[in-house]
Amino acid sequence: MSEYTSTASARAGAATPVAADASLFTPAPGAAPMWRMVASQTGMELRVMLRHGEQFLLTMVIPVLLLVGFSLTSVLDVGEGARVDALTPGVLALAVMSTSFTGLAIGTGFERRYGVLKRLGATPLSRFGLLASKTLAVLGVQAIQAVVLCAVALALGWSPSVTAGGVLAAVALVLLATAAFSSLALLMAGTLRAEATLAGANLVYVLMLGLGGVLFPTSSFPGPLEQAVSALPITALSSGLRTVLAGGSPPGAGAFAVLAVWALVCGLLASRLFRWE
Repeated sequence: MSEYTSTASARAGAATPVAADASLFTPAPGAAPMWRMVASQTGMELRVMLRHGEQFLLTMVIPVLLLVGFSLTSVLDVGEGARVDALTPGVLALAVMSTSFTGLAIGTGFERRYGVLKRLGATPLSRFGLLASKTLAVLGVQAIQAVVLCAVALALGWSPSVTAGGVLAAVALVLLATAAFSSLALLMAGTLRAEATLAGANLVYVLMLGLGGVLFPTSSFPGPLEQAVSALPITALSSGLRTVLAGGSPPGAGAFAVLAVWALVCGLLASRLFRWE
């Protein structure tokens, strides 16, 4: 009897820690903090953008070719002074637009078509989290673009007139333009079909390349046309960067105002009208 009692006691004692350890594996469902979800999604978006061949051509190769080609030839009249000094600010603006608008709109449009966004919509990631992740990934690519383009421009003899205040103003312009272009891209990709987004984004890219003061100042346009294109975000960005980097003076408040209005209006519309499928 005593032997049976001691055996049962030993078994009970052995089971006690097992029961206590089992409590460590109790499920604790719940969403991760928003900052962690945004950080994880941003890393994934950045890897996808850098691995995509067509986006790499659009965001890296074309701006570099434009900068080198028009700096070394006199096909295009860019005004007085060194050609590379006049071209670099506009090409930097084009690079910002190509990443934060054209590439983002096309990529997001096809993600929506293939059901990728529909699956993301079933996760705790909100619309705000998706918009923030894509915008942060765009900023990462733009940082790489700026380094590459500035290195190429310096090799071509670029001598910018930059001060500490000018650098801060240029960064502020790029951030505002990124918010404006990203919001416009997500508004287009979240409301139109993928094919319509592809056609519309490429059309806007070509129009803004020709009319947005990218390769030459808009002062050469007729008066009414110059006033009309001054309301475009690419014109505000290119003219502002040209004022800072080529002229050495701070940009006017008009450039910041134009970009802020585009960012605010398109951001509000995208947050309300964006559809996951």
